[in-house]
Parts: sequence; C-alpha cells; structure tokens
Amino acid sequence: MRTLIVLLVASAALSMAACNTIAGAGKDTSAVGHAVTNTANDAK
Repeated sequence: MRTLIVLLVASAALSMAACNTIAGAGKDTSAVGHAVTNTANDAK
C-alpha cells in the first residue's frame, strides 16, 4: 500500500512539473476529460 501511495505522489509530481501553472494543470485535466467523453461517445 505504501508503494502505491509513493507511486501516485511521484506521478502527480511529474504531471504537475509538466504544467507551468495551476491554470495549465486545469487545462490539461479538462483536455483529458474531453478526450474521455469523446471516446465514450464514439464507442456508442
């Protein structure tokens, strides 16, 4: 369990490092949400 938490924190830190600002992180999260929605709609 501890290893999982460490991996999740490390991946979150790396993904935040890819975004220069919190606004950038929000845009990235939004883009992922739109991609998932579009994929789900295409699968219908």
